[in-house]
Amino acid sequence: MLPSGEQIAIAHGDQRAVVTEVGATLRTYVKGGVSVIEGFAGEEVPTMARGQLLYPWPNRIGSGEWEFSGRVAQPRIDDVAHATASHGLVRWLPFRIEAVNQNRCVLSLLLHPTPDYPFASEIQVAYHLGSLGLTVTTTVTNRDGVPLPFGVGFHPYLAVTTPTIEGALLEIPATSYIAVDDRQLPTGEILPLAGHPLDFSTRKSLSGHDLDVTYTELIRDDSGLAVATLEDTQGGLIELSVDRNFPYLQVYTGDKNEKGRRRTSVAVEPMTCPPDALRSGKDVVVLEPGQHWAGSWRLRRAQP
Repeated sequence: MLPSGEQIAIAHGDQRAVVTEVGATLRTYVKGGVSVIEGFAGEEVPTMARGQLLYPWPNRIGSGEWEFSGRVAQPRIDDVAHATASHGLVRWLPFRIEAVNQNRCVLSLLLHPTPDYPFASEIQVAYHLGSLGLTVTTTVTNRDGVPLPFGVGFHPYLAVTTPTIEGALLEIPATSYIAVDDRQLPTGEILPLAGHPLDFSTRKSLSGHDLDVTYTELIRDDSGLAVATLEDTQGGLIELSVDRNFPYLQVYTGDKNEKGRRRTSVAVEPMTCPPDALRSGKDVVVLEPGQHWAGSWRLRRAQP
């Protein structure tokens, strides 16, 4: 038995992807034999949230109780150094495989109430390969009898065709970023990027930049998509686009990853809310009993 459970392979033309039963995780995505994401091997346990789905909160949440709908939550701390809880609760849970077709698969999970998150909800994730690349659509349903708050995120590491990301050009379509304290929790300030070293609103080199930054106030095209790009020095170009349901992008250059995985890819993480949102209430999605929410993001290897 593989650590990440059943492996679900989908394909379209020269595109191939593998999604795992555990965490509904995107393990690999390849186009024309070239990796679009830096994933992990079937026999590996993913590290640093590689390819994982982040729910019912992305990023991190601070220590201490928080309350909603008259229920009190007490998140378990897994980042002891910062006294925070990282990336939600579903990363290591087995999902139910609802459907598998040649180019599409659907997985779902009923998340029962726990002390960390005392609400009943269902999350469904559909991965679809097509002419536009890989589209990931998430649907959340409130299965409880009270309003529930949540956030959703994903943690793909965009691949380069070079040994490291040095010299690669990054573009993040944002005009602001979230200021954080030494625990990497928001201070409450949203700061402008114009003229700041963290400004990647036009494509520029990653050399000399150690990023672990929450970008927001995204610049969108006429269809409502915000498109981030990563172009390496050999001409490999990847685009990640998010719809309006994802107003935040966390960008992480992997400087704290394990040896052999430092600065070998760039995590560009779609998020519905900033860090610590369940405690602050900032941009959390709230669903009434029986209500649904859905959001999509897309990943593709493009022509430079």
